[in-house]
Amino acid sequence: MDHAHLIHQLDRHAAVFEALFHGLTAAEARWKPAPEKWGLLEVVCHLRDEEREDFRARVNHILSTPEAPMPAINPVEWVTSRRYAEQDLSAVLKDFLAERRASVAWLRGLNDAPWTQAYQHPKVGPVRAQLILVNWVAHDLLHIRQINALRYGWLQSVSTEPLDYAGTW
Repeated sequence: MDHAHLIHQLDRHAAVFEALFHGLTAAEARWKPAPEKWGLLEVVCHLRDEEREDFRARVNHILSTPEAPMPAINPVEWVTSRRYAEQDLSAVLKDFLAERRASVAWLRGLNDAPWTQAYQHPKVGPVRAQLILVNWVAHDLLHIRQINALRYGWLQSVSTEPLDYAGTW
């Protein structure tokens, strides 16, 4: 597994996220396809919190203290308990991008990291540091797809013109 390439992808994805969230109107940022679904503001809040409390923290935990219990997280509950829908998009995006820069710098500073070292999860068994790293990249890609779908849905909801000329979504 090419860890340096995965880390480089995380770095490149920061620019993608910045471009996808830049210049959104407040209405677009808060729009949801359904009341129980996430909007763009909730997605960027999730990315910020996952960056610092899930992926970076878990890779560090596995590399540093794999024998210790893994701290619990609850990303779904955070949406309401942390009041994602009430936060400021620009501030959250700025925080997320700062967290991503910190993550990439930290990851690039790891020399000869034991990427195959594992935490023994009580339910799923061994969880290697590189499993978290590759899933960090996959998490980005899933949310990039989600963001594009939300932006398309928003455009469709406010347009008085059909979008079929663009092609099939």
